[in-house]
Amino acid sequence: MEKKMKLKIWIERFKNDDFAKLENERDDVRKQIEAGWFDWFCEDGELADKTESIGQIIVQLKPTGKVNFNDWYVWFKNNCPINGPLYDDFRFARLDNGEVQFTIQIKCCWNRYQFAVFGRTPDGVGHWEKPIFECEETKDLVEWFNTPWDSDRKKWF
Repeated sequence: MEKKMKLKIWIERFKNDDFAKLENERDDVRKQIEAGWFDWFCEDGELADKTESIGQIIVQLKPTGKVNFNDWYVWFKNNCPINGPLYDDFRFARLDNGEVQFTIQIKCCWNRYQFAVFGRTPDGVGHWEKPIFECEETKDLVEWFNTPWDSDRKKWF
């Protein structure tokens, strides 16, 4: 990941197809690193498709929910666990210090559902051992993120 960009800028660039797959693989990898890829074990040529897929989730988020569009950035990781298949995650982190606020695992073999969210609750406590939210459908993940914390207390765990 070269330069961290505000989430609202990332969303604008994604909507403008700035991270779309390029013909030249070397240029494409650079473009995907610019989009936020930090580490991966999949083929380089898969990154643009992964950016597109995850980006379709991110662009549905609203700045009135749990994600800070001005002070956070997004980054991506394709994980290779010692015991299990590859899986992707994306993370929202603070621009000022890089502190991860949420990690969203996608189709990780150790989770019960397609999406598992780990992260910080409004009290600042990080919950990294077990998910603070899980769901099977993208629409449910988006709805959870778009619901402000204060109206979502009963769903924290």
